[in-house]
Amino acid sequence: MNPIHILIPLLALAATGCTNCNSAPPLAPDSSGNQTLFQFSQGATLRGWEVEDDAVMGGRSKGRLSLNEAGNAVFAGDVSLENDGGFSSVQYDFGPIDASAYRAIVLGLKGDGKRYQLRVDSEKKAPHSYACDFQTSGDWQTVEIPFADLAAIRHGDRLDLPPYPGQTLARLQILIGNDTPESFQLEIDRIWLIK
Repeated sequence: MNPIHILIPLLALAATGCTNCNSAPPLAPDSSGNQTLFQFSQGATLRGWEVEDDAVMGGRSKGRLSLNEAGNAVFAGDVSLENDGGFSSVQYDFGPIDASAYRAIVLGLKGDGKRYQLRVDSEKKAPHSYACDFQTSGDWQTVEIPFADLAAIRHGDRLDLPPYPGQTLARLQILIGNDTPESFQLEIDRIWLIK
């Protein structure tokens, strides 16, 4: 095959940002026993990450995920309420992995002053997810979300079930859906589990 035929699609991916490129599996625990799930960097890619917008239900919101010059993941786009829409999200599916030794998920990020939601699934094709809202400040911050704060939800509605048990982690999702049309940008440096 002519090398130019390989190069052109790669250049197109680099120009548009990629939602299914290459991301390393979880790294080994650090000296404190914490577990890094994702450490974004210039040498990393975004394989396994997928953007899911309300377009799956006919909405018109549009999110994208890319790496910036600093090597951080940038989740950005526009939320629209047209056609009963109203959300954009980015997600990653795990094996699942064992989370039983940990008590919280931590995100190192710089937001835009808007509210986002972290969602997790404990198993593949889970009947419900677990979610917790978090507010961004517009500056770099460390957001710690204890497993006990992740409430059971289905289709956005809270369920009368215990919080996330923290045994296995099959999916991690970051979502914006504040019932208002808005542009958004969330820059993420690292995501990890702490004891």
